[in-house]
Amino acid sequence: MVQGRIHSIESMGLVDGPGIRTVVFLQGCALRCQYCHNPDTWMMDSATCQQMTSEELVRRLCRFKPYYGSEGGVTFSGGEPLLQKDFLLDVLPACRRAGIHTCLDTAGYGVGGYEEILRQTDLVLLDLKHDTREGFQLVTGRQWDETVRFFECLQRSETPVWLRHVVVPGLTDQEEHFEGLRRMIAKIRNVQRIELLPYHTLGVHKYCALGIPYPLEGVPPMEPEKLAEWQERLNGELAERTKSKRTIHSTIKEM
Repeated sequence: MVQGRIHSIESMGLVDGPGIRTVVFLQGCALRCQYCHNPDTWMMDSATCQQMTSEELVRRLCRFKPYYGSEGGVTFSGGEPLLQKDFLLDVLPACRRAGIHTCLDTAGYGVGGYEEILRQTDLVLLDLKHDTREGFQLVTGRQWDETVRFFECLQRSETPVWLRHVVVPGLTDQEEHFEGLRRMIAKIRNVQRIELLPYHTLGVHKYCALGIPYPLEGVPPMEPEKLAEWQERLNGELAERTKSKRTIHSTIKEM
């Protein structure tokens, strides 16, 4: 049976999708984001990760079902969960059979199989790194071609999307960047929600423990209030898009 490499499991997540959720952090990530707060998930062959079959994991998730209510479920995060394609293709259908809502928290940088993974996923939390090729490489240290492949598959799917973007002082907080981000978001289908996340330094101690230089040394945490204007603008435009779609749908039904 396929085994997943699991970094850790958080039983009562409240910010990783709708409702109360179990968050399963999968081991392994190919990106090296400057603001990453989980560098301990980078290496796939970490000696500290736990190996678990989908059957074992779903059995554990079922114990939490009474807490999920009508909105909660499981969120697969990381690291980058898409790097463990075979495990996702095994565990996602198993969750669906067990009546557990599934969410994928991803930057879209995996190893293929995206169409089938998306067919088995109820919600995608898409982490938008940047709106340009150059910016993506600056933030992640990688080319964005693989993320573009995932994005194209997501555009063809019917999977609902929540968009997230980390705003870092001096890196992703310029007005020009926000305008580019706004144009990019306008092209994405099935968007239900947009979240601008302020940069924080909660993971810095992990770099020290692992002996890894911290790329954003000296950059202060960002106050959430500074994002209010752009957050309001992006969600306002999203609301207008949603309203227009409903109007068109109602008109078609009446014809």
